[in-house]
Amino acid sequence: MKNHFPLLDPLRFGTALGVAIFHQMFWSWAWVSIGVPGFERYVAADVLYPSAAPFTWFGWVGVEIFFVISGFVIANSASRSSPTEFLLGRALRLYPAVWVCATATLLVLVLFGSGPASEFILPYIHAMLLVPKGVTGQWLDGVYWTLAAETAFYGLVFCAMLTKKITLRHLAWGLTIYSAVFNAVALLVLSCTTPSDLPYLVILMFRVPCAAFLLTHGCFFALGIWLFISANRKLTALERVAVAVTCLSGAAEIYFFASFFLTCIPAISGQSAFAPIMVWAVAVSLIAYCAKRNRCSAATASPEAPAYLRTLGLITYPLYLTHNVIGTEIIRGLVDAGLDATSAVWVALGMLVLVCWFISAKIEPAVRGAMTQTISYFGQLPAASIEAPGVFSGAGPSAAGPGKDDRHVAIAGELAAHPSDGRSSAT
Repeated sequence: MKNHFPLLDPLRFGTALGVAIFHQMFWSWAWVSIGVPGFERYVAADVLYPSAAPFTWFGWVGVEIFFVISGFVIANSASRSSPTEFLLGRALRLYPAVWVCATATLLVLVLFGSGPASEFILPYIHAMLLVPKGVTGQWLDGVYWTLAAETAFYGLVFCAMLTKKITLRHLAWGLTIYSAVFNAVALLVLSCTTPSDLPYLVILMFRVPCAAFLLTHGCFFALGIWLFISANRKLTALERVAVAVTCLSGAAEIYFFASFFLTCIPAISGQSAFAPIMVWAVAVSLIAYCAKRNRCSAATASPEAPAYLRTLGLITYPLYLTHNVIGTEIIRGLVDAGLDATSAVWVALGMLVLVCWFISAKIEPAVRGAMTQTISYFGQLPAASIEAPGVFSGAGPSAAGPGKDDRHVAIAGELAAHPSDGRSSAT
């Protein structure tokens, strides 16, 4: 079983760029049609990109791609570590970048934003602690809502590992059914209501404000788990049906949100709701290819991936956290300096990539090292949480190593064996 899938790194990076372009070239001006502004409005330049809308409006689907990748790599991480190692690994991966990027975002808002500084304090605390803002609160940066869904999924995996009875397969089945039922209801609501009707708004609420319930997005994490299992053995006929259900459920979620956009934003009313579905399907196909390639080459040694691919994967997380508010301020500064609006976007993204490389290569490791020393001081820190680079990569899992012990057998044991026979996989 591999501890890293290098082809996922450029996919993650490209997906983050797609989300960034969506926010900077579409959402930055189109949000007025929906009336859901974030703090980035305090630092936004007065620029519009309507001619680019047909190519940028569906960049939000990168979030759904991220969730599938997360299901894949978190399943891999969980299958190679104990519950304590998994939990510490996730904390050591998530918090350093959040602390650095949230603090930078706060400074940008306070120093350059037009809003009152007091408005940012509570959202900043929520961001630093990775605590959901609730239905009526405000995110420090709108992109942080996805971390609520991610941490909820991590919590599910951790609890499953603690039971020593709930396997990855069980978790995937639960999320598949749970989310498929909700998304089927969402399609029914879509067919007979409008965005101004209460049932429609309730369904929509579970996409962002209540993302931690995983009702709309559970299918994406489930699909990632199924694809990870398929990377280690062939799926049974029933499991292939589950994959088909998660794909249909995911397509339904994307279609619902795309239809909401197309209905509420006049600038894109003539676009097709199937465009983001096609982008998502291509990305899922690439992940499935990675899984099949791993299964087919399990008996042979794989060449080491180029270092630049790993670097792209490491940059992705801070880039995602900084592109919205901080990127918006950079664009405003460039436009005020005389650069045209389109060029300002590309220059700003280039600058952010360099800054995020520095964060991922220099600042995150320093913060992570301080966290590790602190945790070690107050208690025993499992060795895998310190030694395994995959814990920190976001694109690779913890590499606890073969023969460590049997603490993770319950959740990983079905990967190399038939799901019903309960034998341990050779990890």
